[in-house]
Amino acid sequence: MKFMKLGTRPDTFYTTEAIRSVSSEVTTDLKIQVQNSLYLLHKFPLLSKCQLLQKLVAETKNSSSDTVLHLPDIPGGAEAFEQCAKFCYSITITLSALNIVPVRCAAEYLGMIEEVDRGNLVSKLDVFLKSCILHRWKDTLVVLQSTKQYPELSEKLRITSQCIEAIASMIINKRPTGKGWWAEDIAQLGIDLYWRIMVVVKSSGSVPDKVIGEALKVYACKWLPTVQRKQVPEINSSCMGSFQEITSKHRLILERIVSLLPMDKGSVSCSFLLKLLKSGNILNASSSSKMELVRRVGMQLDEATVTDLLIPSLSYNDETLYDVDLVMSILEEFMLQGQSPRTSPTRGKFGGIERRRRSRSAEDIDFEGVQENSRRSSSASHGSKLRVAKLIDGYLQEIAKDANLSMEKVIALAEAVPDFARPDHDDLYRVVDTYLRAHPDLDKSERRRLCRILNCKKLSVEACMHAAQNELLPLRMVVQVLFFEQTRAAMNGGEVAELPQSLKALLAKTNYVEQGFKTPRSKLATLKMKLAEADNDVEEDVMQCDGLGRSGSSRFKSICSIPSKPKRILSKLWAMNRSVSERN
Repeated sequence: MKFMKLGTRPDTFYTTEAIRSVSSEVTTDLKIQVQNSLYLLHKFPLLSKCQLLQKLVAETKNSSSDTVLHLPDIPGGAEAFEQCAKFCYSITITLSALNIVPVRCAAEYLGMIEEVDRGNLVSKLDVFLKSCILHRWKDTLVVLQSTKQYPELSEKLRITSQCIEAIASMIINKRPTGKGWWAEDIAQLGIDLYWRIMVVVKSSGSVPDKVIGEALKVYACKWLPTVQRKQVPEINSSCMGSFQEITSKHRLILERIVSLLPMDKGSVSCSFLLKLLKSGNILNASSSSKMELVRRVGMQLDEATVTDLLIPSLSYNDETLYDVDLVMSILEEFMLQGQSPRTSPTRGKFGGIERRRRSRSAEDIDFEGVQENSRRSSSASHGSKLRVAKLIDGYLQEIAKDANLSMEKVIALAEAVPDFARPDHDDLYRVVDTYLRAHPDLDKSERRRLCRILNCKKLSVEACMHAAQNELLPLRMVVQVLFFEQTRAAMNGGEVAELPQSLKALLAKTNYVEQGFKTPRSKLATLKMKLAEADNDVEEDVMQCDGLGRSGSSRFKSICSIPSKPKRILSKLWAMNRSVSERN
């Protein structure tokens, strides 16, 4: 650390009974009170350099000799005043980055300027600051930190702005080994000073966006709280003021960080953006800041993990554990990328967002309309949609355990993912199974409605086997699974399995089919016909999921006409017994 010495005389200040004075053959004739310290000094050396003291002495000219001049507001207090007084006596003082700000502010307060005396303290301090301190990284940071004690005067004297310009210039121009070498150092600054430095650095265009993003992450990790829902304290009236002050401070930090985020998509990780969004939820950040984070997260949602998306819900009107509406907003932002306005979801209110519900067939039609554009897009873009679909299904599995989560939100979030992005529905089946287990009070119609998000054709053999013995699923869902498993077997191997007697009895009791099947060849047609008789929309669900036509289609007829010979895997499936009582 650089330092400067001014004056040549030895220090002759001393203390007697709480009074500070200076050794001299000349009797003191000036009394000055600074805070709790009383100084007995001499008019000549001080008045020759201090404009303020000249004015105060002139105002008390007709007063008694015991008059005391009071300096209650002098910056830096007694310590800074004494440094200025010693300079007037030519006593040696040592100045460095540690004390230059209070002494410079005190000298300004006392009026120690060139107009009063040539070579006065103010000019000497300014030269030392510009020529020495502002060329050194650590010294400049120390000075900038010191300005927090005297913010208004430091701004007026341009100490703050000069330090900010110097630090930003060193960040932009220095090229030492290791990117972001400066991030940890400036992270010690308050948000106002930090923000001003980063604005200059960012606007220069000389520092890569990724380095700026890393610096922002360092700052956020140091200053923003990582609070989970269960860690939010109960606030009583006695500490409400303090809590609100802390929250307000953290909210300002968050909003300033968001305003500094670089435009480059890869400048910050999706995980970091979601942490900011979680903090924003906790701190009740401005809607503009949260929506900007939602937009940024949506741009790179395929990088997120399920844990990243588990954003605590702190709403007193919503008892759910996680903020599902915010995730819905993020998913919509992701789906807006590269889509034409015709296929873009509409915004409104569904707990914050209103969505346009579309059937699977409508999604398929829309997809066909933009399929050509999708082919032109990069493989990474298509891959990102597959990753996001996997991510959302994993997220749904996690939140489905919440007993307070509404079925409407599960369905809306599941249907927000286009069907083509899910090669299989095994994960979605796990979502349905998890939700049904966590919500045992759902009635039959609600369970059937939830199961409509599943495409039976996209269930693996293992998922079908599990579904066939799942007591929580509606009976018609089980029948659909068995129907499509038989259809798949017929299409893949040319063989249709025999329905077991237990299933025939079960279907007969629930009036889905008559007792028995006359020939193996008629099994699929009979099952299909009886399902249609029981519920008109069953056939629609079945045929849309499988892509088959009506009963008169040649494709369906060809399947039904295939000779019967049980396959090994279906034999295992049919062998699973489910009692009639379990199906009621």
